[in-house]
This record gives sequence, structure tokens and C-alpha cells, in this order.
Amino acid sequence: MSFSFQTEVIKEGKVRLTVPKLETYRTSLKEYVPSGAPVFYNPIMELNRDIAVLALQAYQKNLRRGIRVCEPLAGCGVRGIRIVAEVDGIKEVIVNDISREAAKLARFNIVQNSMTDRISVANEDANLLLNRYAAPHKRFDYIDVDPFGSPVSYIDSAVRALRDGGLLALTATDMAPLCGVYPKACVRKYGGKPLRTEYCHEIAVRLLAGCLVTIAARHEIGIDVVFCHSTNHYIRLYASVHYGAKQADVNIQKMGHILHCFTCFYRETSEGIFSHLKQDCPECGSKLKTAGPLWLSELFNEAFCSLMEKDVKRRHLKQKKRILKLLSLAKNEAKAPITYFVVDKFCDKLNLPAPSIVKVIEELQNKGFQAVLTHFNSKGIRTNASANVVKEAITRLVNH
Repeated sequence: MSFSFQTEVIKEGKVRLTVPKLETYRTSLKEYVPSGAPVFYNPIMELNRDIAVLALQAYQKNLRRGIRVCEPLAGCGVRGIRIVAEVDGIKEVIVNDISREAAKLARFNIVQNSMTDRISVANEDANLLLNRYAAPHKRFDYIDVDPFGSPVSYIDSAVRALRDGGLLALTATDMAPLCGVYPKACVRKYGGKPLRTEYCHEIAVRLLAGCLVTIAARHEIGIDVVFCHSTNHYIRLYASVHYGAKQADVNIQKMGHILHCFTCFYRETSEGIFSHLKQDCPECGSKLKTAGPLWLSELFNEAFCSLMEKDVKRRHLKQKKRILKLLSLAKNEAKAPITYFVVDKFCDKLNLPAPSIVKVIEELQNKGFQAVLTHFNSKGIRTNASANVVKEAITRLVNH
């Protein structure tokens, strides 16, 4: 089959794929720009797809039956093809892209990998496709929404196209709005206010989860976040959906705000979308800044993370060590407090050299506080100690 653009064959996971020739779409800085290619394929997102395979396998093991999958924004079809090749218990996969060239290339890759019996290709608007499967007996077990930018415009259709207990995966690459660079855009898209704090990536995930909660609640559907990660230029969220107004109501009660002091690093949470919010910092008296409304409940399910961790050990993945580290950190974060402190941030404020983060954690634990690392930031610590206690611990370590 011939294409109107140069192609090359690459290997990812267990499959071989024909993709646009990457060298053709590099800038003068030698940086690959996938959005400039006629069919989307981003090699940097291989880790994203690796983790998607692990998450879907963990979900299928819990379900213990054949599952139906939809990828409404498929590009060259790499994710759907890898799912069939690498996940046990896949009954059917539908991949879709509005681009004719993308659909054509996806079909070619499916034939090349001898998967025509389990994967079909659609060529239409993603929301239109998902809406075709909103009826009770047509819905999917797993939908993976991985757009270039924000996933918000697809959430409504995706939620309705998932069966009760189904799993939804969302990727957001529009980190500037979510991390507070463009707060108006974040409020417009996600319905919550961001903050440019040292833990802005966690706020970003919680804003995305909060957006999912409010959209799902309109259809009397609740969600449970089972896993997330913040990697490179994007965030990723995995959540199961559960039908029922009561489930939705419970989720709404888990929404709220994060209050942050930029002077002394004090922070606290305020449950409830319409709760009264403090104006002044109780520690230093400065004005508090607010993020939200957003999701205040768990971001990780420890049992789900453990299933993924066991699975990755038997696989041959390029970034296996990185994934194992991520999953180990995620398990430790599962029951840890909301937000994290960044050691370097304190040291910059206090004009002190940065001590070892391991020693800071040990210092806090010796004082009887919970303290664990976070995958969101290599210098971050989740702890139930106050900002003043963390500051004191850092100062003690530096002065001794």
C-alpha cells in the first residue's frame, strides 16, 4: 500500500508498525514535532502506552472475562494494536481517527500484524463514534482518550459509552492552563482554578479528576480513580465508572479546594464545592490563594498498582526500571496526605543548601510524622507534618 508521505517501520512493544518517517518532521533544533506529520505518532509517548497496557491488563484480571476496547483518537493505531498483542482477554478493539490518512495507515498496520479478526477501524468524529455506542448493550469496557491537548471535549461521550464498572483513561497535554500559566483557560475548560505552586502537577491531576466527576455526575455516574501519573509534558488519569445517583453524590462530596500560602508554604484542604474558604493564612497572616474546585480523594488504588507492578516484572519493556519505580512510588502515595512539599523550595526561601531528601524524610519519620516520596517531583515529600515542621527539619539537618 502506498501513502502520500514518507514512512518507516518501527518496533514498539511486541508489534511492528509503519509510521510517518520521523526525521521528516523535525525542527531546526532536531526536535520531533508529531503534530506536523500527516498521521499522528509520538515516540515519546511509548511510556504512556506501556503503562496503558499494564493498567488494562490489571483491569481485565479483576474483571476475569473478555473485554471490548475503544480508542477514538487512534492516529496510526499503535495503542489499539499493542493492546491486542500484549493484553490477555481482549475480545474486540475499535480504533478511530477522523483523518482518512490515519485510518488508512491504521488498517495497514492491523493487516501487517495479522489482527483483522479482533480490530476494526472507523473514520469519523470521535464524539460521533462514541455516541453510537451509548446504548446499554453496546458500551465498551475500556475507552482510552489520548488527544493532542485537552481531553475535556470527549469526556461526556466517553462516560456514556462505558458500561457500568468500565475503565476510562484520559491524557491531558495542555499543562500550561492546568498548571496555572493560563488560569482563565483552565477555568473555562476544566471548571476549576489552578495555582502555580511547586505541586501544580498534582493540582492538574485533581482538576482533571474533578472535571470528570462533574461531567459523570450529570449522567448519574460516579467514578473511582485507580491510578494516575505525571510524566514529561502530560498527565494521565485512570478511573472506573459506576452507575447510580448515590455514587455520583458521594463523588461530589469529595470535591473541594486547596488553600495555599505563597509566603510560608502553609496549605490545607477545604471539603465541599460551596464551603466557606479562609482568606488569611493561620501561620503568617498572608492572603491565601485557592485552587479548585477539584478532586480531594485518592489518586491511587494500592491493589490496582500492585497488580500492575506484578505484571510489569514479566514483560520486556524499554523503560521497565522507570515504570517499576513509578509504581512503587504510587503505592506509597496511595494513603499519603494531599499535596507535597519540595525541599528545594524551602532551601531557596531560607537561602540554605539542599540536604538529602532521604535524610529529610528520616528526620520527619523520627519525629513521628508520615513522610514518603512522590512520583510527581523527585524532590517532593508527602507528609502530615506542617510547613513549619518541615522547615525546622531542613534547618536542623543543614546546621548539623
